Amino acid sequence: MGDPSTRLLWPILGLPTVFWILLFFIVPFYVVLCVSFGTVDPVFRSPIPIWNPLDWQFAQVQVVWDRLVGPNNFYLPAVLRTLVYVVVAVSACLLIAFPVAYFTARYAGRYRGLVLALLIAPFWISYMMRMLAWINLLQPDGLVNSIITLGGLVPLNINWLSGNPYTVVMGLIYGYVPYMLLPLFASLDRISPSLLEAARDLGASGFDLFRRVILPMSGPGVVAGTLLIALPMMGDYFTSDMLSKSPNTAMIGNLINLSIATPGQSGQAGALLILVLLVLLVPMIWYTRSNAKAEVRS
Repeated sequence: MGDPSTRLLWPILGLPTVFWILLFFIVPFYVVLCVSFGTVDPVFRSPIPIWNPLDWQFAQVQVVWDRLVGPNNFYLPAVLRTLVYVVVAVSACLLIAFPVAYFTARYAGRYRGLVLALLIAPFWISYMMRMLAWINLLQPDGLVNSIITLGGLVPLNINWLSGNPYTVVMGLIYGYVPYMLLPLFASLDRISPSLLEAARDLGASGFDLFRRVILPMSGPGVVAGTLLIALPMMGDYFTSDMLSKSPNTAMIGNLINLSIATPGQSGQAGALLILVLLVLLVPMIWYTRSNAKAEVRS
């Protein structure tokens, strides 16, 4: 039997976290549920939440479901487009961040902190300002077209901001790649140099060393970075609004934002938000269970 004061210490220290989650997650999420399963004022078109779960109605959820899988499924292209954008952007972030994180962890030495600070420093500027900078760069007479056309010598006319999917994906990559870099660096930095030296002494080639030692041991960082950027990407609407403003590049976040701004559709926005949450809940649970099993095995 331990000291009663010691047994109470950790629950007491955890109370601020519990209060924070209750106040800023549980309560707002319950409000979203009550709005999603509520009704709409027929005159002012404002949402009327139903606070008692026993009285919840499913009319607005049914509207969203019909727009996803029904005959008038104009939500479905945006959902599929979002999944494609996220997969492409996450893969590109991984390909960009992995070698940079590996170099920083293995070869930067005592300057690794400085290297990381220099890599992250541009992203201390607000996301909106960075997207506005890209708008200036991607204008028809901007710097990017000037470089591609060699100052107008090559007859190319590329309008990057006319609803191009690759412009939106580029914006997602640029906006989220540092959040992939940090977990990868933390994971790669934990790999003991003695393990790499032992693999080389046993005759492992560079590819075998990467495939059998570096990649498996960096797995937690890869998974953590993937989830860390994939979750906000799924709800991102600002990137498409800034770099495209075209329905042809609209994502789930744009549908939610549009529904919130449209009178009488707040409940549908809540239903879309719940849909995104349910989709993201699967990889989050898988990641949590995988970490728990890994800790048990170790």
